[in-house]
Amino acid sequence: MEIFKNLYQYRELLKTNVKKEIRGRYKNSILGVLWSFLNPLLQLAVYALIFPLILKNDIPYYTIFVCVGLIPWTFFTTTVNQAAFTIIANGNIIKKVYFPREILPISVVTSNAVNFVISTIIILAFVIIYGLGVTPYILLYPFILLIQYILLLGISFILSSITVYFRDLEHIIGIILMVMFYATPIVYSLDTLPEPFVTIMQLNPMAHIIEGYRSIFYYQTMPNMNNLLILLALSIILLVIGYFIFKKLQKGFAEEL
Repeated sequence: MEIFKNLYQYRELLKTNVKKEIRGRYKNSILGVLWSFLNPLLQLAVYALIFPLILKNDIPYYTIFVCVGLIPWTFFTTTVNQAAFTIIANGNIIKKVYFPREILPISVVTSNAVNFVISTIIILAFVIIYGLGVTPYILLYPFILLIQYILLLGISFILSSITVYFRDLEHIIGIILMVMFYATPIVYSLDTLPEPFVTIMQLNPMAHIIEGYRSIFYYQTMPNMNNLLILLALSIILLVIGYFIFKKLQKGFAEEL
């Protein structure tokens, strides 16, 4: 209950920090918030044009297929990279002013979640333009987003605290994310993989999340709720573990920074 008490007591600081994270991303940028649309669109253009030529796949509406996988993946990688170094980046403030340190990783995850919701407009635009439209399954979007949010909070608590003591984690995170990109069904379908590889994919939480988004936007069917509910439970456990690790390690932040 301590975390909820702290967040409520410092709710104004949390809101201010989230706004700062969102505005800071586009500070001194001429296009500003438009980059929330341009960045994923530019990435999408590369994958949607090149991969069909290389892979010779016959996936219908491939642009939508990639879009539904790429935008949640960008939310994941951007959050992980930023959260891992948010404590270090705010080292001067941490050494001078007291406030609940957990506000920093929470602000990163929340600000990127807001950016992701804005970027989801791109997915909606594509499904409408290509004539797929939307179905009632889209109502499950907040549920899948909640799972990804909780998962990222747990990861962010762990990485942001450990990185203070182990700076080489920066390079390790980059390698892990690169491997995870190819181990996540973003530019390809799970149906194209041999069964043993599909089984291995089940260990990747982002595979379930992207398949969930893809079910409601692209396939327009009910997502695999059993997998999502299991992932929700595991994400909550990870969040609790991550928070305790963060609380344990934060005692030495000032000295290490």
